[in-house]
Amino acid sequence: MQEEMAQREEAELRRSHQKPRSPQGWGLLLALWYLAFYKPVITEGHLRRKNIEFIFIRFSAWQYAGCDKLWAGLVTTLCDNIRHHFGALPLSVYHVMGTRPRFASGFSQKEWVLKTGTCLKLWGMLFILSAGLAVLLVALLVPGIKDNHAMKVVGSAIASLSGSSLALGVFSILKNLLVSEKQKIERLTNSERFASQLGFMSKVRREVEVLVDFLSFMEIFERRRLRVVLEITSLDICYPEKVAGVLNAMNTLLSDANAPFIFILAVDPSVIVPCLEETGCMKGLADNGYLYLNRTVTLPFSIPEMGARSRLRCLEAAVQTREDLMYRIITSNLERRRGKCWGVPTVPNRREVDAEAVRCIHEAFHCLHDAADPLARYLPTNGAHVRRIVNTIPITLRLLLHRAGTPGTPSPRAAAAWVVLADQWPCRLSWVLQCLEDAWQSQPAPDFAARSLWSIFQENMGELSTLRQPLRNALSLDGDPELFQTFLAGDFPFTARDARAFLGVTVNLDHSIRHKMGLLRALNRLQ
Repeated sequence: MQEEMAQREEAELRRSHQKPRSPQGWGLLLALWYLAFYKPVITEGHLRRKNIEFIFIRFSAWQYAGCDKLWAGLVTTLCDNIRHHFGALPLSVYHVMGTRPRFASGFSQKEWVLKTGTCLKLWGMLFILSAGLAVLLVALLVPGIKDNHAMKVVGSAIASLSGSSLALGVFSILKNLLVSEKQKIERLTNSERFASQLGFMSKVRREVEVLVDFLSFMEIFERRRLRVVLEITSLDICYPEKVAGVLNAMNTLLSDANAPFIFILAVDPSVIVPCLEETGCMKGLADNGYLYLNRTVTLPFSIPEMGARSRLRCLEAAVQTREDLMYRIITSNLERRRGKCWGVPTVPNRREVDAEAVRCIHEAFHCLHDAADPLARYLPTNGAHVRRIVNTIPITLRLLLHRAGTPGTPSPRAAAAWVVLADQWPCRLSWVLQCLEDAWQSQPAPDFAARSLWSIFQENMGELSTLRQPLRNALSLDGDPELFQTFLAGDFPFTARDARAFLGVTVNLDHSIRHKMGLLRALNRLQ
C-alpha cells in the first residue's frame, strides 16, 4: 500500500503539476486560515485526483478486552490517531468554525469559497469592539467628559459584549484543544448512567461524523484522497459478546457509502464463527456465523499454508534473531557475493511483471463479461459475492504470476473459474481438497493427478453425507448442487493436478472449513 501511494503521488504530480500540501509549518497557518474563512467545495478536478494517502491505525482488541464496550475502544482509537496525525489545533478549530464540504454547482473548478457571513460577523464585532473601546477611552481620558458616567457605562458595555463573543469562540477552541474526542467518549462510557443514557450512541455517531467531515476537508486542502486503514488484531482472544460489538461498530462506520475507512480484520474464522453464533447478533441469519462473515467481508484473504520455501525463510528469520547464531548472516552475505561473481539468473523487471499481470486480469474479466463464455452463467446474483470475486481475481492472478517459474501454470480463464468455484461452493470444494490431501499423504497411484475433481467428489460423497449434521452451517454456504455438478463435470473439468496448482494461491476459501473436515473425517474413521 505504501508503494501504491508513492506511485500514485508521482503520477498525479506529472498530470496536474500541483504539489500536495501538509498541515505542518506554514501549511498549518494556511490550513487554519482556510478553516476560519473559507468553505471547501468538491469539484470535478478533485474527484479526478488519483493520489492517495493511507493513515494506518492498529487496534489490538486485547488491550481493550477489559472495558465494558470493546467497540467504544475502537472508536476512541480512531479519534485519537486522527487527532495525532493532523494535530489537535486544526481539528479543534474545525469543531468550532469548520464547514462540511459541498459539491460544486456546474463545472466550477473553484475549490474554496469565502465565508461571507463569517467575515461580516467578524468585521462587525471588531468594529463594535473598536467603537466601544474608543468611547471608553474618550470617557476616561478626555478632559470635561471624565465625569460623564453614562459614556463610561455605554463604552464598557459595548466593549464587553463584543469582546465576550470573540472570547467565547476562543474558549470553545481551547476547550476542544484540551478535551479530545477520545476523552469525551471515555467520559460517557465511565458515567454511572451509561446503561440508561439514551443519547449515548447519537453522541458517539456525531463525533465520528465530525471526523469524517474533517477528513473530507483535509482531502481538498492536501489535494489528495485520504483513507484511514484500521488493522484489527487479537479479536479472536476476546469474549464472544465483545467480538460481536466490534463487528457491529465496523458495520456502523462503513454504513456510509462515502466513508473513508478500510478495515483489515486479521482473525481466525474457526474461533470467530462460534463466538458470533453464541451471541444474540445472529438473529435472522439462521445462527450461521459463516454467513455473517460473508456479508461483512468484501475481500476475503485466507492465508494458505506455508510452503517449504516459506517455512525455511521463517526459520532463517527466527535464527537470525539469536545473537549466538549471528554468524549465519555473515555466511549468507558471503554466499550472495559469490553468487554475484559467478552470475545469477536475472529477475524480471517489475514494470514487465505489472504489465503481464494487467494483461491477465483483463483477459480474466473479459471471460466474465462474455455472454458466450460458460463462466458468465455461474456468476452469483448477490452483489456482495460479485464484489468478492472481482476483488479476488487480480490477487489470485498476481500470486500465480509470482509462481510463474513452476510448470503447468493455469490460464487466466482457469484462474477466474477457480475463484468462482471457491466463492460459490466453498464447502464442497473444501471437501474435495481435504480428500485430495488425504490421498496425497497416502501415496496414491501415479495416474491420480489426472483424475477429475468431480470423480473424487462422487467417490467420497457418501462420507460427506454422514457428516452433514456437524457441517450444516458450512454446507449452507454452497450454491446450487446441480450447477456444481455441471461446473466440474462439464464446463470446467479441473483435475487433481490443477487443484494442487491452485491451492497455494486460493485466498478466497476459508481454510478453517477444510481443517474442521479433516478432524471430523479422522474421528469418523476411528469409530
